[in-house]
Amino acid sequence: MSPVFPMLTVLSMFYYMCLRRRARTATRGEMNSRRAIESNTRALPINVEIVQYAKEVLDFSSHYGSENSMSYTMWNLAGIPNVYPSSGDFTQTAVFRTYGTWWDHCPSARLPFKRTPPTFCSQDYVELAFEEPVYPTAVHILETYHPGAVVRILACSANPYSQNPPAEVRWEILWSEAPTKVNGPQARQFTPCIKQINFPTNLIRLEVNSSLLDYYTELDAVVLHGVKERPVLSLKPSMIDMNDIDEDDDEEKYGCGMDTVNKQFSIVTLREWPTNGYFDKLPYELIQLILSHLTVPDLCRLAQTCKLLYQHCCDPLQYIHLSLQPYWARINDTSLEYLQSRCTLVQWLNLSWTGNRGAISVSGFSRFLKVCGSELVRLELSCGHFLNETCLEVITEMCPNLQELNLSSCDKIPPQAFNHIAKVGSLKRLVLYRTKVEQTALLSILNFCSELQHLSLGSCVMIEDYDLIASMMGAKCKKLRSLDLWRCKNITESGIAELASGCQLLEELDLGWCPTLQSSTGCFTNLARKLPNLQKLFLTANRSVCDTDIEELAANCTHLRQLDILGTRMVSPASLRKLLESCKDLSLLDVSFCSQIDNRVVLELNANFPNVFIKKSFTQ
Repeated sequence: MSPVFPMLTVLSMFYYMCLRRRARTATRGEMNSRRAIESNTRALPINVEIVQYAKEVLDFSSHYGSENSMSYTMWNLAGIPNVYPSSGDFTQTAVFRTYGTWWDHCPSARLPFKRTPPTFCSQDYVELAFEEPVYPTAVHILETYHPGAVVRILACSANPYSQNPPAEVRWEILWSEAPTKVNGPQARQFTPCIKQINFPTNLIRLEVNSSLLDYYTELDAVVLHGVKERPVLSLKPSMIDMNDIDEDDDEEKYGCGMDTVNKQFSIVTLREWPTNGYFDKLPYELIQLILSHLTVPDLCRLAQTCKLLYQHCCDPLQYIHLSLQPYWARINDTSLEYLQSRCTLVQWLNLSWTGNRGAISVSGFSRFLKVCGSELVRLELSCGHFLNETCLEVITEMCPNLQELNLSSCDKIPPQAFNHIAKVGSLKRLVLYRTKVEQTALLSILNFCSELQHLSLGSCVMIEDYDLIASMMGAKCKKLRSLDLWRCKNITESGIAELASGCQLLEELDLGWCPTLQSSTGCFTNLARKLPNLQKLFLTANRSVCDTDIEELAANCTHLRQLDILGTRMVSPASLRKLLESCKDLSLLDVSFCSQIDNRVVLELNANFPNVFIKKSFTQ
């Protein structure tokens, strides 16, 4: 065959792609703001623009503040600015729980899921409701400290104030970008160029990634600009822009079009080919290895090409580790049903952020786990607001091998439901951050789950006696390596003593914002002497921490890597020098608002210990 024919075939395909893109674009009557053709468009008619601040914070994944306070909480994003245009660390702003990469380098860090699409990098989110549904023309985000964390802005078709919930809830990405490093912590108004959408919205979602930040990002307010009537684009003929021949729309790039994926999963009629080319000569295992680098939507698309690849793409071995979090906006009961036959061997499953607003039902989740739960070792369900007592009961019955369970910010689960977790005696990791777990249920869990190594109880406000909880940990959880008691409201030196005596393998302990702990009782000295393996210790906002405590840490906890003593007035530069000289592995030291540690001291310590990130926050 003449070599010209393959070239003609390629040119024909290229021409087809161009025509297909132009036809799709013209049919929709709307174009991405980045297309070159935008220069030849104008919006008609001209509407009066509505400007509104967020009326209410509906949902969020984490925040620095307390559940019973307004300081540093997401609820500060509602209403007009409290701080902007001022810069600095202010309690009236919204602050997420983490920043930087420090949380990825501590004993409690979890291994990441493979196959996460490179376009998905979100770590936290907050959802905001506005009074009037509008077609968005601009979104302004007022950032007052360490800006640059916002990586994605989405709009929802559902009106949170409507009495009639829609049959279908759509999310559209208005703007998305990889995290970038912003020079300086000063305040700014962030106004990215957003995409035009074809429905009005009064529900906006911000997703953030704080991994490049030197400190917590602080957000003050969000302003939504929009018009009541949908803008109509008038198009003029123009040349085809090269950007118009991209294979995927923005929805496919970022949302990965799980509606399309659902259809692709259900396809059973495949083309017949006489041969499968070189694939017929490759070992089955090698093809499996090659396909293991594809994302879930890519597997679905590839499954449509031929029977051989369909067989490989549907092999349960491809779904041993499955994260559906990147596709949270598209996952529903139908998605789980299509995935069911492929996930019979799944061991790691991430359903975090999925299923809200009725997308996943209790019955749909239960059916999925009854088929796919027997091999599960790790189950991530962070912010799964569809979860109830029935769901927890199904988890404990259908997942006998479960070792890791994350229920972070699942604040809709009723208190009595947590009793079921005690049936999973093989648990090694349990995350209950911002849940309504009560004391009785937690005592039962600690009594029967003696294999626990990592436990997060941060912001669990319904526990009445943390000393009793600490005593039970010391008696039953001898293998505990990390413990998060962030904002625990009533633990005392008695509970700390029981904990330190019984859990001597502890490498990570977060006692930030625990107001009932006082250095004068010797509780921190006791910790330092009993827990020589400590690598991370957070004593955030404990103003009683003193030089004696720091010197005991220097003498006994030489493996220390991260220390937060924000807010203490009683630590001197001399004791910090002893700590830095003794703890050679120390990489993070937060001395923000420590009255004896001024900027001059920080500069001196940074010069002498360049491998340590010494943080000194400010307010102006």
